[in-house]
Amino acid sequence: MMFRGEQIYQLMPQRPPIVMVDVVQSLTDKSADTALTVKTDNIFVENGVLREAGMIEHIAQTAAIFAGYPAFRDGGQPRLGYIGELRKFKITALPRLADTLVTHLDLVAEAAGVTLVEAHTCVAGNCVAEGQMKVFLKDS
Repeated sequence: MMFRGEQIYQLMPQRPPIVMVDVVQSLTDKSADTALTVKTDNIFVENGVLREAGMIEHIAQTAAIFAGYPAFRDGGQPRLGYIGELRKFKITALPRLADTLVTHLDLVAEAAGVTLVEAHTCVAGNCVAEGQMKVFLKDS
């Protein structure tokens, strides 16, 4: 199942100018794969480089898409979520303009509105960020 452009809004609550996913390449109950091409109008780009906060936000929005998938599947709206914790997180390189980030996210655990995911982000096949993220979903 692939989502592009405004179709992505069915899966996550974020809207421009802070949309950090261009394409949802695959989505299941256990994982998600997304992509983002770094462009000049991205609010996290500084001096031609996507800053750390933008990389974290890209992974957080991949987690939001993953968390929003059950609501989409059931005909509902995605819920707001908040980053609760970053674990074992490291960024080894900052993407440049025109680079495409490809992120794979796996579900680690889920309980009581808290989702723990593990993500790996690559550019041109090289891992540039990885770690775990705890996301809290706001009650409807």
